[in-house]
Amino acid sequence: MSAKEDAAVAQLLGLLESRYAIRVLWALRDGHAQTFRLLQDSVGGITPNTLNTRIKELRQASLITHGKDGYVLTAPGADLLKRWSDIPSFALKWSAGQAKKST
Repeated sequence: MSAKEDAAVAQLLGLLESRYAIRVLWALRDGHAQTFRLLQDSVGGITPNTLNTRIKELRQASLITHGKDGYVLTAPGADLLKRWSDIPSFALKWSAGQAKKST
């Protein structure tokens, strides 16, 4: 990877490492707009203050926006989650492997 690519990846990972950032994006993956309260319920366990902070950061990063019906992914946000489309199948395989280790 080039230094420019490394810097871009580090910047994105820095944003996504923020507590609940990935969960906020994941909660919006189905494309349906969510109000603040619904998004808070979808994420689970997030305080209003933390959700406000994550929303602000993700909006500044152009990954989510607020439309007339609530928060939704932007095209770049949807593209990011599309690239993560293999995570559920990986997670199932990984989880099964973890379960075998503990038995």
